Amino acid sequence: MELIINTFGTALNRDNEGFVISREGERQRIPAEGIRSIQIGRGAQITSDAVLLAIEREIEILFTDRSGNPVGRIWSPRYGSISTIRKGQVNFSFSCDAVGWIKEIICKKIENQQALLLMMMPDREVDKRLIDKTVKRLEDYRTKISALEGDIVSDIAPTLRGWEGVSSKIYFEMLNRFIPETLRFEGRSQHPAMDPVNALLNYGYGLLYGKIESALIKAGIDPYIGIMHRNNYNRPVLVYDIIEVFRIWIDYVVYSLVIQQAVTEEYYSVREDGSYWLENLGKRVLIQSVNDYLAEVIKQKGVCRSRQQQLFLYAQDLAQKFKKYE
Repeated sequence: MELIINTFGTALNRDNEGFVISREGERQRIPAEGIRSIQIGRGAQITSDAVLLAIEREIEILFTDRSGNPVGRIWSPRYGSISTIRKGQVNFSFSCDAVGWIKEIICKKIENQQALLLMMMPDREVDKRLIDKTVKRLEDYRTKISALEGDIVSDIAPTLRGWEGVSSKIYFEMLNRFIPETLRFEGRSQHPAMDPVNALLNYGYGLLYGKIESALIKAGIDPYIGIMHRNNYNRPVLVYDIIEVFRIWIDYVVYSLVIQQAVTEEYYSVREDGSYWLENLGKRVLIQSVNDYLAEVIKQKGVCRSRQQQLFLYAQDLAQKFKKYE
């Protein structure tokens, strides 16, 4: 279970082997057993006693900004495994095998985007043809990316970023055509979002950043040693690489909320500069929708697992890959 405290004025304290949530005179006790992580948003409080209980039980505490992006983390002082993995991780990042790995990451991202577009199944024949055309354009970029050659990632990184950016632009332009007209957007906008859909996407990606970083740390991987994203000082750059495989989960959840016309003006607010920010209702609905989606059990490679479990297994497999390069 994930405990999320993001309402202004809410406090989290300890009660023996459990946590107590307090707000406006109301108290709710939750046993520590079964809690995997605690997420603290702006305006909420957590006591040192509650922090110590979380550390004892190896429950991570994640602090997030208003956009849902992780800005701080409290975790046990131990990595999830031995240093061999992290030594191998550095060696792998400068190997020729890293070139194939990052190309596979971006190709998988584009494949996922193609799948979501094909899933929309429009009624009009002209729209079907338009989707087919877009899927073929994306396939062209997958083919070009697969054919890229270089000895190390830095040899292909500029070209890879360019083609990945163009393919994402093509994808979002098509996705935008099939959402309600009142929520259509000009394009992807980040920090800040300039429309409700991008506000949902940005917050959703922020949630996913935190979950990926957590999975990496528990697997013994250093999230600050990236493969393609290398130059961002003091940032979990490996998370920026890996999230590309899983972004489609957030795209699907947000698209589903939008297409069902579940998004109302109560979900967000607009600042004087025209930027859009999710309010408590929008955050609650999106967080619950994302968690429900990640908890859903699906079959992959003949085995039934939740998407959350798939994420942890991905990190564990990656750790074993890095370990071979020590």
